Amino acid sequence: MGKGRLEAFSDGVIAIIITIMVLELKVPHGTDFDALRPLVPVLASYVLSFIYIGIYWNNHHHMLHAAGKVNGRILWSNLHLLFWLSLVPFATGWMGENHFAALPVALYGVDLLMSGLAYSILARALMALHGKDSKLALAFGRDFKGWASVALYAVAIPLAFASPAAALAIYVFVAAMWFVPDRRIERVLAG
Repeated sequence: MGKGRLEAFSDGVIAIIITIMVLELKVPHGTDFDALRPLVPVLASYVLSFIYIGIYWNNHHHMLHAAGKVNGRILWSNLHLLFWLSLVPFATGWMGENHFAALPVALYGVDLLMSGLAYSILARALMALHGKDSKLALAFGRDFKGWASVALYAVAIPLAFASPAAALAIYVFVAAMWFVPDRRIERVLAG
């Protein structure tokens, strides 16, 4: 089965996720910089989440570009990923509105962890369909960066209860790690 509808649906859902996040931003009632001060946590959580959604969109695009076809398992795996990504606006809003309190920061990490696992499941489903010698499988290899991200999220979640700032630092570090698109797929497709 072709992959066009999967790509179009995913792009639409991701666009809606970003739209929901930006619509949650409230305009301050003052006209000076002091009016913006209480919104700094909200804006910071929005920026971090926007970067994460952008990272997923970019890498999802590269991964599907390398795929030639999809099946039912891949459709469900993709929906699983989109489910966890669709919770990002909620986790983002709760974290920002509560000025990075421990429980919201931990919940944000749970959403990142589940999104990372869901992305891995989708990648494995695509590799299973295309074969262990496919360009997709060669590009992903052992996926060290993906599994390192999941491990870091798993560390950050309980850490959030002791130090929300340290957990946030881990989330920012992982985002920075992925900020540059995953070039493995581009290299394999070009070579």
